[in-house]
Amino acid sequence: MTHFPQPHPSRRAARVQLGDSVLAAIRLEDGRRTKGKLQTISVTGGLLRLAQSLGQGDFVEVAFQTQAGPVHGMAEVLSPMRKLDDSVLQPFRFVALEDDDHRRLRTSLDYVVERNLLGMKSSAFSTY
Repeated sequence: MTHFPQPHPSRRAARVQLGDSVLAAIRLEDGRRTKGKLQTISVTGGLLRLAQSLGQGDFVEVAFQTQAGPVHGMAEVLSPMRKLDDSVLQPFRFVALEDDDHRRLRTSLDYVVERNLLGMKSSAFSTY
């Protein structure tokens, strides 16, 4: 069954900052592929560091690895946030995740948040 993430109307989903350590594979609607680095992730979306910006409103497939297993979902590309010297930060929101992908993402996020609350480092996400 497919899960369709819905943002809570009055509470923002917890975000986990990942830095530059997690690679993400992206497939565009036309079949082209690119890679990026996952900077931030939540159950509703995330922020990618890309070499070139993607089109706002484009639908893409995003895949990345967690310790709970791979996460693969459909996402809508949002407007780029910031252009850096050699890259761009571009947010996305998940529009569909299979139940197993959603479970793996939620498990990994919960693990990181719990470890952060205890003041411990976490490596629930890994390079792809």
